[in-house]
Amino acid sequence: MSVGLISKTELHEGSTYYAQGGISAVLSKIDSIDQHVEDTMEAGAGLCKEDIVKSVAKESKDIISWLLKQGVEFTKNESNKHSKLHLTKEGGHTYPRIVHAADKTGEAIQDSLIKKVKEQSNIKLFTHHVAIDLITSNEKETNKKKCIGSYVLNKKNNLISVFQAKFIVLATGGANKVYLYTSNPDTSSGDGIAMAYRAGCDITNMEFMQFHPTCLFHQKAKSFLVSESVRGEGGQLLLPNGKPFMHKYDSRGVLAPRDIVARAIDSEMKIHGLDYVLLDISHKKSSFVKKRFPNIYEKCLKFNIDITKNAIPVVPATHYTCGGINIDINARTNIKNLYAIGEVAHSGLHGANRMASNSLLECIFFSRKVLEDINKCKNEEHIDIYNDLENNKNKKVSEEVIIKHSWEEIRTLMWNYVGIVRTDERLLKAKIRVSMYKKEIEECFSKNVISSDLIELRNLVYIAEIIITSALSRKESRGLHYNLDYPNTNKKALDTIINTNIKNNIKLYQEK
Repeated sequence: MSVGLISKTELHEGSTYYAQGGISAVLSKIDSIDQHVEDTMEAGAGLCKEDIVKSVAKESKDIISWLLKQGVEFTKNESNKHSKLHLTKEGGHTYPRIVHAADKTGEAIQDSLIKKVKEQSNIKLFTHHVAIDLITSNEKETNKKKCIGSYVLNKKNNLISVFQAKFIVLATGGANKVYLYTSNPDTSSGDGIAMAYRAGCDITNMEFMQFHPTCLFHQKAKSFLVSESVRGEGGQLLLPNGKPFMHKYDSRGVLAPRDIVARAIDSEMKIHGLDYVLLDISHKKSSFVKKRFPNIYEKCLKFNIDITKNAIPVVPATHYTCGGINIDINARTNIKNLYAIGEVAHSGLHGANRMASNSLLECIFFSRKVLEDINKCKNEEHIDIYNDLENNKNKKVSEEVIIKHSWEEIRTLMWNYVGIVRTDERLLKAKIRVSMYKKEIEECFSKNVISSDLIELRNLVYIAEIIITSALSRKESRGLHYNLDYPNTNKKALDTIINTNIKNNIKLYQEK
Protein backbone atom coordinates (compact mmCIF):
# COMPACT_ATOMS: atom_id res chain seq x y z
CA MET A 1 0.00 0.00 0.00
CA SER A 2 1.39 3.39 -1.02
CA VAL A 3 0.80 6.25 1.44
CA GLY A 4 1.20 10.01 1.05
CA LEU A 5 1.39 11.97 4.29
CA ILE A 6 0.64 15.70 3.99
CA SER A 7 1.63 18.11 6.77
CA LYS A 8 1.06 21.88 6.96
CA THR A 9 4.42 22.52 8.58
CA GLU A 10 6.98 20.10 10.01
CA LEU A 11 5.67 16.59 10.60
CA HIS A 12 5.75 16.81 14.39
CA GLU A 13 3.86 20.10 14.68
CA GLY A 14 0.37 19.56 16.11
CA SER A 15 -1.49 19.27 19.39
CA THR A 16 -0.30 15.71 20.05
CA TYR A 17 3.28 16.92 20.36
CA TYR A 18 2.30 19.27 23.21
CA ALA A 19 0.12 16.79 25.11
CA GLN A 20 1.62 16.66 28.61
CA GLY A 21 -0.71 14.54 30.73
CA GLY A 22 -0.83 11.05 29.27
CA ILE A 23 -2.96 8.31 27.80
CA SER A 24 -5.65 6.56 29.83
CA ALA A 25 -5.63 2.78 30.11
CA VAL A 26 -6.87 0.17 32.56
CA LEU A 27 -3.66 -1.45 33.81
CA SER A 28 -4.09 -1.48 37.58
CA LYS A 29 -5.61 -4.37 39.53
CA ILE A 30 -7.78 -1.94 41.50
CA ASP A 31 -9.24 -0.51 38.26
CA SER A 32 -11.65 -2.01 35.71
CA ILE A 33 -12.95 -1.53 32.16
CA ASP A 34 -16.43 -0.91 33.57
CA GLN A 35 -15.13 1.88 35.82
CA HIS A 36 -13.27 3.53 32.93
CA VAL A 37 -16.48 3.40 30.89
CA GLU A 38 -18.55 4.79 33.78
CA ASP A 39 -16.11 7.67 34.35
CA THR A 40 -16.06 8.56 30.66
CA MET A 41 -19.85 8.39 30.35
CA GLU A 42 -20.30 10.64 33.39
CA ALA A 43 -17.87 13.23 32.06
CA GLY A 44 -19.64 13.14 28.68
CA ALA A 45 -22.91 14.31 30.27
CA GLY A 46 -25.22 11.85 28.51
CA LEU A 47 -23.90 12.24 24.96
CA CYS A 48 -21.23 9.52 24.83
CA LYS A 49 -21.94 6.49 22.64
CA GLU A 50 -21.64 3.63 25.08
CA ASP A 51 -20.63 1.05 22.47
CA ILE A 52 -17.76 3.28 21.34
CA VAL A 53 -16.64 3.99 24.91
CA LYS A 54 -16.62 0.28 25.77
CA SER A 55 -14.70 -0.66 22.62
CA VAL A 56 -12.01 1.98 23.23
CA ALA A 57 -11.65 1.13 26.94
CA LYS A 58 -11.36 -2.60 26.20
CA GLU A 59 -8.47 -2.03 23.80
CA SER A 60 -6.61 0.43 26.03
CA LYS A 61 -4.25 -2.16 27.51
CA ASP A 62 -3.41 -3.59 24.09
CA ILE A 63 -2.79 -0.09 22.73
CA ILE A 64 -0.26 0.64 25.49
CA SER A 65 1.48 -2.66 24.72
CA TRP A 66 1.63 -1.72 21.04
CA LEU A 67 3.08 1.72 21.84
CA LEU A 68 5.76 0.12 24.03
CA LYS A 69 6.70 -2.11 21.08
CA GLN A 70 7.06 1.02 18.94
CA GLY A 71 9.69 2.27 21.35
CA VAL A 72 7.67 4.73 23.45
CA GLU A 73 9.42 5.10 26.81
CA PHE A 74 6.70 5.60 29.41
CA THR A 75 7.59 6.47 33.00
CA LYS A 76 8.09 3.32 35.07
CA ASN A 77 6.56 2.64 38.48
CA GLU A 78 9.38 2.46 41.03
CA SER A 79 7.22 0.85 43.72
CA ASN A 80 5.68 -1.65 41.23
CA LYS A 81 2.68 -2.08 43.53
CA HIS A 82 -0.20 -2.24 41.04
CA SER A 83 1.43 -1.64 37.65
CA LYS A 84 4.85 -1.80 35.98
CA LEU A 85 4.16 1.63 34.51
CA HIS A 86 3.60 4.69 36.68
CA LEU A 87 -0.09 5.61 36.71
CA THR A 88 -1.34 9.04 37.71
CA LYS A 89 -4.82 10.43 38.24
CA GLU A 90 -6.60 13.30 36.48
CA GLY A 91 -10.00 14.99 36.67
CA GLY A 92 -12.98 12.64 36.25
CA HIS A 93 -10.98 9.43 36.77
CA THR A 94 -11.92 7.29 39.78
CA TYR A 95 -8.56 5.52 39.87
CA PRO A 96 -5.03 6.32 38.67
CA ARG A 97 -4.99 5.11 35.05
CA ILE A 98 -2.95 7.72 33.19
CA VAL A 99 0.16 6.27 31.56
CA HIS A 100 2.68 9.02 30.88
CA ALA A 101 6.23 9.88 29.86
CA ALA A 102 7.02 12.44 32.62
CA ASP A 103 5.08 15.51 31.41
CA LYS A 104 5.93 15.09 27.72
CA THR A 105 3.73 12.13 26.78
CA GLY A 106 2.58 13.40 23.39
CA GLU A 107 6.13 14.22 22.37
CA ALA A 108 7.37 10.78 23.40
CA ILE A 109 4.61 8.97 21.46
CA GLN A 110 4.91 11.14 18.38
CA ASP A 111 8.72 11.02 18.17
CA SER A 112 8.64 7.21 18.33
CA LEU A 113 5.96 6.90 15.65
CA ILE A 114 7.57 9.48 13.33
CA LYS A 115 10.82 7.52 13.54
CA LYS A 116 8.92 4.38 12.47
CA VAL A 117 7.21 6.26 9.62
CA LYS A 118 10.53 7.48 8.22
CA GLU A 119 11.76 3.90 8.11
CA GLN A 120 8.91 2.86 5.78
CA SER A 121 9.71 2.91 2.04
CA ASN A 122 6.03 3.01 1.05
CA ILE A 123 5.30 6.29 2.88
CA LYS A 124 6.09 9.57 1.11
CA LEU A 125 6.15 12.74 3.21
CA PHE A 126 4.90 16.12 1.96
CA THR A 127 5.73 18.70 4.59
CA HIS A 128 4.79 22.38 4.19
CA HIS A 129 1.79 21.44 2.05
CA VAL A 130 -1.72 22.70 2.85
CA ALA A 131 -4.94 20.97 1.79
CA ILE A 132 -7.44 23.43 0.30
CA ASP A 133 -10.54 21.36 -0.42
CA LEU A 134 -11.60 17.76 -0.88
CA ILE A 135 -12.52 16.47 -4.34
CA THR A 136 -15.61 14.31 -4.62
CA SER A 137 -17.56 12.51 -7.33
CA ASN A 138 -20.84 10.60 -7.42
CA GLU A 139 -20.85 6.86 -8.01
CA LYS A 140 -22.91 5.88 -11.06
CA GLU A 141 -24.49 2.83 -9.45
CA THR A 142 -25.49 4.31 -6.09
CA ASN A 143 -25.17 8.08 -6.70
CA LYS A 144 -23.36 8.12 -3.35
CA LYS A 145 -20.76 10.81 -2.90
CA LYS A 146 -17.22 9.51 -2.92
CA CYS A 147 -13.95 11.25 -1.99
CA ILE A 148 -11.21 10.84 -4.61
CA GLY A 149 -8.59 13.39 -3.60
CA SER A 150 -7.76 16.89 -2.53
CA TYR A 151 -6.41 20.18 -3.88
CA VAL A 152 -3.16 20.94 -2.09
CA LEU A 153 -1.03 24.08 -1.93
CA ASN A 154 2.75 23.70 -1.85
CA LYS A 155 3.87 26.49 0.50
CA LYS A 156 7.40 26.45 -0.89
CA ASN A 157 6.47 27.46 -4.46
CA ASN A 158 2.81 28.52 -3.98
CA LEU A 159 1.60 26.05 -6.62
CA ILE A 160 -1.66 24.09 -6.34
CA SER A 161 -1.72 20.39 -7.21
CA VAL A 162 -4.19 17.52 -7.19
CA PHE A 163 -3.41 14.78 -4.69
CA GLN A 164 -5.36 11.74 -5.79
CA ALA A 165 -6.01 8.67 -3.65
CA LYS A 166 -8.33 5.69 -3.34
CA PHE A 167 -8.74 6.46 0.37
CA ILE A 168 -8.36 9.76 2.22
CA VAL A 169 -7.85 10.01 5.98
CA LEU A 170 -8.28 13.35 7.74
CA ALA A 171 -6.15 13.64 10.90
CA THR A 172 -5.92 17.42 10.97
CA GLY A 173 -6.65 18.10 14.64
CA GLY A 174 -9.07 20.53 16.21
CA ALA A 175 -10.33 24.05 15.65
CA ASN A 176 -9.30 25.86 18.81
CA LYS A 177 -7.46 28.71 17.07
CA VAL A 178 -10.92 30.10 16.36
CA TYR A 179 -10.67 31.51 19.90
CA LEU A 180 -8.39 34.31 21.06
CA TYR A 181 -6.80 32.27 23.86
CA THR A 182 -5.90 28.63 23.32
CA SER A 183 -3.38 26.06 24.50
CA ASN A 184 -3.09 24.73 20.95
CA PRO A 185 -0.40 25.42 18.34
CA ASP A 186 -1.11 27.69 15.37
CA THR A 187 -1.90 24.69 13.15
CA SER A 188 -5.24 24.05 14.94
CA SER A 189 -7.36 26.11 12.57
CA GLY A 190 -10.08 23.54 11.89
CA ASP A 191 -9.00 22.80 8.32
CA GLY A 192 -10.24 19.21 8.18
CA ILE A 193 -13.64 20.00 9.67
CA ALA A 194 -14.15 22.99 7.35
CA MET A 195 -13.14 20.99 4.24
CA ALA A 196 -15.39 18.08 5.21
CA TYR A 197 -18.27 20.50 5.88
CA ARG A 198 -17.93 22.06 2.43
CA ALA A 199 -17.74 18.58 0.87
CA GLY A 200 -21.00 17.51 2.55
CA CYS A 201 -19.97 15.58 5.66
CA ASP A 202 -22.14 15.48 8.76
CA ILE A 203 -20.62 17.71 11.45
CA THR A 204 -21.70 16.86 14.99
CA ASN A 205 -21.74 18.67 18.38
CA MET A 206 -19.44 21.57 17.53
CA GLU A 207 -20.89 23.66 20.38
CA PHE A 208 -18.80 21.57 22.79
CA MET A 209 -15.45 23.37 22.81
CA GLN A 210 -13.40 22.35 25.83
CA PHE A 211 -11.62 25.06 27.78
CA HIS A 212 -8.61 23.74 29.65
CA PRO A 213 -8.87 25.25 33.15
CA THR A 214 -5.18 25.93 33.70
CA CYS A 215 -3.02 27.68 31.14
CA LEU A 216 -0.06 29.76 32.27
CA PHE A 217 -1.00 33.43 32.57
CA HIS A 218 1.95 35.42 31.27
CA GLN A 219 2.26 37.95 28.47
CA LYS A 220 5.03 35.99 26.73
CA ALA A 221 3.89 32.42 27.54
CA LYS A 222 1.47 32.13 24.61
CA SER A 223 -1.07 30.16 26.67
CA PHE A 224 1.30 27.42 27.76
CA LEU A 225 -0.78 24.54 29.14
CA VAL A 226 -0.22 23.45 32.73
CA SER A 227 -1.22 19.79 32.76
CA GLU A 228 -4.23 18.52 34.68
CA SER A 229 -1.89 16.00 36.25
CA VAL A 230 -0.53 18.83 38.44
CA ARG A 231 -3.92 18.79 40.18
CA GLY A 232 -3.90 15.00 40.02
CA GLU A 233 -0.69 15.02 42.07
CA GLY A 234 -2.11 17.35 44.73
CA GLY A 235 -2.01 20.83 43.18
CA GLN A 236 -4.57 23.26 44.65
CA LEU A 237 -6.53 26.06 42.96
CA LEU A 238 -6.46 29.25 44.99
CA LEU A 239 -7.54 32.86 44.77
CA PRO A 240 -4.67 35.40 44.83
CA ASN A 241 -5.35 35.82 48.57
CA GLY A 242 -4.56 32.14 49.10
CA LYS A 243 -8.13 30.92 49.66
CA PRO A 244 -9.35 27.73 47.90
CA PHE A 245 -12.65 27.90 46.02
CA MET A 246 -13.33 24.65 44.13
CA HIS A 247 -15.19 23.12 47.11
CA LYS A 248 -17.99 25.63 46.42
CA TYR A 249 -18.60 24.21 42.95
CA ASP A 250 -18.10 20.44 43.19
CA SER A 251 -17.51 17.83 45.88
CA ARG A 252 -14.56 16.49 43.86
CA GLY A 253 -12.84 19.84 44.20
CA VAL A 254 -9.86 20.36 41.87
CA LEU A 255 -10.40 16.89 40.36
CA ALA A 256 -13.84 17.69 38.98
CA PRO A 257 -14.18 17.38 35.16
CA ARG A 258 -12.69 20.18 33.09
CA ASP A 259 -15.95 21.93 32.21
CA ILE A 260 -16.82 22.38 35.89
CA VAL A 261 -13.32 23.58 36.83
CA ALA A 262 -13.14 25.99 33.89
CA ARG A 263 -16.54 27.54 34.70
CA ALA A 264 -15.58 27.79 38.38
CA ILE A 265 -12.39 29.69 37.54
CA ASP A 266 -14.26 31.89 35.07
CA SER A 267 -16.90 32.62 37.74
CA GLU A 268 -14.33 33.52 40.42
CA MET A 269 -12.43 35.77 38.00
CA LYS A 270 -15.64 37.65 37.16
CA ILE A 271 -16.85 37.87 40.77
CA HIS A 272 -13.56 39.26 42.07
CA GLY A 273 -12.42 41.09 38.93
CA LEU A 274 -9.32 38.92 38.60
CA ASP A 275 -7.01 38.40 35.64
CA TYR A 276 -6.03 34.94 36.88
CA VAL A 277 -6.20 32.43 39.76
CA LEU A 278 -3.36 30.39 41.26
CA LEU A 279 -2.39 26.72 40.89
CA ASP A 280 -0.15 25.71 43.78
CA ILE A 281 2.00 22.55 43.92
CA SER A 282 4.77 24.17 46.02
CA HIS A 283 3.74 22.24 49.16
CA LYS A 284 5.12 19.07 47.56
CA LYS A 285 8.81 18.16 47.84
CA SER A 286 10.98 20.10 45.43
CA SER A 287 12.66 16.93 44.15
CA PHE A 288 9.27 15.33 43.38
CA VAL A 289 7.99 18.37 41.47
CA LYS A 290 11.14 18.64 39.35
CA LYS A 291 11.13 14.94 38.48
CA ARG A 292 7.37 14.63 37.85
CA PHE A 293 6.97 17.91 35.93
CA PRO A 294 10.33 18.72 34.36
CA ASN A 295 8.87 20.46 31.32
CA ILE A 296 6.43 22.62 33.31
CA TYR A 297 9.15 23.44 35.86
CA GLU A 298 11.62 24.57 33.18
CA LYS A 299 9.01 26.53 31.21
CA CYS A 300 7.74 28.43 34.26
CA LEU A 301 11.31 29.10 35.40
CA LYS A 302 11.90 30.94 32.11
CA PHE A 303 9.26 33.41 33.29
CA ASN A 304 10.79 33.68 36.78
CA ILE A 305 8.21 31.38 38.36
CA ASP A 306 9.75 28.66 40.52
CA ILE A 307 6.86 26.22 40.96
CA THR A 308 8.65 24.47 43.83
CA LYS A 309 8.34 27.73 45.81
CA ASN A 310 5.53 29.75 44.23
CA ALA A 311 2.04 29.21 42.84
CA ILE A 312 1.44 29.37 39.09
CA PRO A 313 -0.90 32.10 37.72
CA VAL A 314 -3.42 30.35 35.44
CA VAL A 315 -6.47 31.09 33.27
CA PRO A 316 -8.80 28.91 31.16
CA ALA A 317 -8.11 28.67 27.42
CA THR A 318 -9.68 26.67 24.61
CA HIS A 319 -8.05 23.28 24.47
CA TYR A 320 -10.05 20.59 22.69
CA THR A 321 -12.76 20.28 20.04
CA CYS A 322 -15.19 17.62 21.30
CA GLY A 323 -17.37 17.80 18.19
CA GLY A 324 -16.25 17.28 14.61
CA ILE A 325 -16.79 15.15 11.52
CA ASN A 326 -19.23 12.41 12.37
CA ILE A 327 -17.70 8.92 12.09
CA ASP A 328 -18.69 5.33 12.84
CA ILE A 329 -16.75 2.61 14.68
CA ASN A 330 -14.48 2.21 11.62
CA ALA A 331 -13.83 5.98 11.38
CA ARG A 332 -15.90 6.24 8.20
CA THR A 333 -17.64 9.52 7.38
CA ASN A 334 -20.88 9.73 5.38
CA ILE A 335 -18.76 10.27 2.24
CA LYS A 336 -17.38 7.02 0.82
CA ASN A 337 -13.62 6.41 1.18
CA LEU A 338 -13.21 9.43 3.45
CA TYR A 339 -12.10 8.71 7.02
CA ALA A 340 -11.48 10.99 9.99
CA ILE A 341 -9.50 10.22 13.15
CA GLY A 342 -8.46 12.12 16.25
CA GLU A 343 -9.65 15.55 17.26
CA VAL A 344 -11.02 16.35 13.80
CA ALA A 345 -13.61 13.61 14.28
CA HIS A 346 -16.70 13.08 16.42
CA SER A 347 -16.69 9.41 17.37
CA GLY A 348 -19.03 9.58 20.37
CA LEU A 349 -16.23 8.83 22.84
CA HIS A 350 -16.18 12.27 24.43
CA GLY A 351 -19.84 13.31 24.38
CA ALA A 352 -20.47 16.78 25.80
CA ASN A 353 -17.11 16.92 27.59
CA ARG A 354 -13.86 15.01 27.06
CA MET A 355 -12.38 13.26 30.06
CA ALA A 356 -8.66 13.92 30.46
CA SER A 357 -6.21 11.65 28.58
CA ASN A 358 -8.86 9.82 26.54
CA SER A 359 -7.86 11.68 23.37
CA LEU A 360 -4.48 10.05 22.69
CA LEU A 361 -6.15 6.69 23.29
CA GLU A 362 -8.84 7.58 20.75
CA CYS A 363 -6.24 8.50 18.12
CA ILE A 364 -4.51 5.12 18.24
CA PHE A 365 -7.78 3.16 18.48
CA PHE A 366 -9.33 4.68 15.35
CA SER A 367 -6.11 4.68 13.33
CA ARG A 368 -6.04 0.93 13.79
CA LYS A 369 -9.70 0.71 12.75
CA VAL A 370 -9.00 2.70 9.56
CA LEU A 371 -6.19 0.34 8.57
CA GLU A 372 -8.40 -2.71 9.15
CA ASP A 373 -11.23 -1.20 7.11
CA ILE A 374 -9.04 -0.12 4.19
CA ASN A 375 -7.46 -3.57 4.01
CA LYS A 376 -10.95 -5.04 3.57
CA CYS A 377 -11.70 -2.91 0.50
CA LYS A 378 -8.28 -2.14 -0.96
CA ASN A 379 -9.39 -3.19 -4.46
CA GLU A 380 -11.25 0.08 -4.77
CA GLU A 381 -11.53 1.40 -8.34
CA HIS A 382 -9.11 4.20 -9.28
CA ILE A 383 -10.68 7.33 -10.83
CA ASP A 384 -8.58 9.76 -12.82
CA ILE A 385 -8.96 13.46 -12.05
CA TYR A 386 -8.39 15.98 -14.81
CA ASN A 387 -5.75 18.41 -13.52
CA ASP A 388 -6.55 21.84 -14.88
CA LEU A 389 -5.82 24.27 -12.10
CA GLU A 390 -5.43 28.00 -11.94
CA ASN A 391 -2.33 27.74 -9.74
CA ASN A 392 -2.79 31.33 -8.66
CA LYS A 393 -2.30 32.70 -12.19
CA ASN A 394 -3.33 36.28 -12.94
CA LYS A 395 -4.42 36.92 -9.38
CA LYS A 396 -3.43 39.75 -7.08
CA VAL A 397 -1.76 39.13 -3.75
CA SER A 398 -4.02 39.90 -0.80
CA GLU A 399 -2.62 42.31 1.77
CA GLU A 400 -1.41 40.47 4.88
CA VAL A 401 -2.71 43.27 7.10
CA ILE A 402 -6.28 42.48 5.97
CA ILE A 403 -5.87 38.76 6.69
CA LYS A 404 -4.30 39.46 10.08
CA HIS A 405 -7.03 41.95 11.03
CA SER A 406 -9.86 39.58 10.03
CA TRP A 407 -8.16 36.72 11.91
CA GLU A 408 -7.94 38.78 15.12
CA GLU A 409 -11.51 40.11 14.80
CA ILE A 410 -13.04 36.64 14.41
CA ARG A 411 -11.04 35.16 17.30
CA THR A 412 -11.85 38.08 19.60
CA LEU A 413 -15.53 37.88 18.64
CA MET A 414 -15.62 34.15 19.43
CA TRP A 415 -13.90 34.66 22.79
CA ASN A 416 -16.25 37.45 23.90
CA TYR A 417 -19.55 36.18 22.43
CA VAL A 418 -19.20 32.38 22.21
CA GLY A 419 -17.03 31.61 25.25
CA ILE A 420 -17.30 29.50 28.39
CA VAL A 421 -20.68 31.03 29.37
CA ARG A 422 -23.10 31.97 26.57
CA THR A 423 -26.41 33.75 25.94
CA ASP A 424 -28.70 33.72 22.90
CA GLU A 425 -28.27 37.47 22.50
CA ARG A 426 -24.49 37.20 22.22
CA LEU A 427 -24.75 34.16 19.94
CA LEU A 428 -27.15 35.92 17.56
CA LYS A 429 -24.92 39.00 17.38
CA ALA A 430 -21.95 36.74 16.68
CA LYS A 431 -23.88 34.95 13.91
CA ILE A 432 -24.62 38.23 12.09
CA ARG A 433 -21.01 39.39 12.29
CA VAL A 434 -19.57 36.04 11.20
CA SER A 435 -21.88 35.91 8.16
CA MET A 436 -20.45 39.27 7.08
CA TYR A 437 -16.89 38.06 7.58
CA LYS A 438 -17.64 34.88 5.62
CA LYS A 439 -18.93 36.79 2.61
CA GLU A 440 -15.89 39.08 2.57
CA ILE A 441 -13.41 36.22 3.01
CA GLU A 442 -14.96 34.04 0.28
CA GLU A 443 -14.78 37.01 -2.10
CA CYS A 444 -11.14 37.56 -1.15
CA PHE A 445 -10.45 33.84 -1.60
CA SER A 446 -11.86 33.78 -5.15
CA LYS A 447 -10.04 36.90 -6.37
CA ASN A 448 -6.64 36.74 -4.67
CA VAL A 449 -3.62 34.46 -4.70
CA ILE A 450 -4.41 31.48 -2.52
CA SER A 451 -1.94 31.44 0.37
CA SER A 452 -1.63 29.32 3.49
CA ASP A 453 -2.85 32.23 5.66
CA LEU A 454 -5.86 32.81 3.42
CA ILE A 455 -6.76 29.09 3.47
CA GLU A 456 -6.67 29.07 7.28
CA LEU A 457 -8.69 32.29 7.53
CA ARG A 458 -11.35 30.84 5.24
CA ASN A 459 -11.52 27.65 7.31
CA LEU A 460 -11.60 29.65 10.51
CA VAL A 461 -14.72 31.60 9.52
CA TYR A 462 -16.50 28.37 8.52
CA ILE A 463 -15.64 26.87 11.91
CA ALA A 464 -16.97 29.98 13.71
CA GLU A 465 -20.23 29.72 11.76
CA ILE A 466 -20.61 26.00 12.58
CA ILE A 467 -19.95 26.50 16.31
CA ILE A 468 -22.43 29.38 16.56
CA THR A 469 -25.12 27.51 14.60
CA SER A 470 -24.67 24.45 16.80
CA ALA A 471 -24.75 26.52 20.01
CA LEU A 472 -27.93 28.32 18.99
CA SER A 473 -29.71 25.04 18.21
CA ARG A 474 -29.03 23.56 21.68
CA LYS A 475 -31.78 24.84 23.99
CA GLU A 476 -30.21 23.55 27.20
CA SER A 477 -26.98 23.60 29.17
CA ARG A 478 -24.98 20.39 29.01
CA GLY A 479 -21.31 19.59 29.49
CA LEU A 480 -19.15 22.24 27.87
CA HIS A 481 -22.09 24.23 26.54
CA TYR A 482 -23.52 26.55 29.19
CA ASN A 483 -26.24 29.03 28.15
CA LEU A 484 -27.64 31.41 30.77
CA ASP A 485 -30.94 31.49 28.86
CA TYR A 486 -31.28 27.69 29.20
CA PRO A 487 -29.54 26.78 32.48
CA ASN A 488 -31.25 23.38 32.85
CA THR A 489 -30.37 20.09 31.15
CA ASN A 490 -33.00 18.35 29.02
CA LYS A 491 -34.01 14.82 30.02
CA LYS A 492 -33.23 13.47 26.57
CA ALA A 493 -29.68 13.89 25.28
CA LEU A 494 -29.54 14.60 21.53
CA ASP A 495 -26.70 15.34 19.14
CA THR A 496 -26.48 18.53 17.07
CA ILE A 497 -25.83 17.54 13.44
CA ILE A 498 -25.13 19.99 10.60
CA ASN A 499 -24.82 19.15 6.90
CA THR A 500 -24.37 21.67 4.06
CA ASN A 501 -25.65 19.49 1.20
CA ILE A 502 -23.61 21.80 -1.02
CA LYS A 503 -21.53 20.22 -3.77
CA ASN A 504 -17.82 20.88 -3.67
CA ASN A 505 -17.06 23.83 -5.95
CA ILE A 506 -14.09 22.60 -7.94
CA LYS A 507 -14.56 25.29 -10.61
CA LEU A 508 -12.85 27.71 -8.25
CA TYR A 509 -9.49 26.21 -9.13
CA GLN A 510 -10.06 25.45 -12.79
CA GLU A 511 -9.01 27.52 -15.77
CA LYS A 512 -11.91 29.45 -17.26
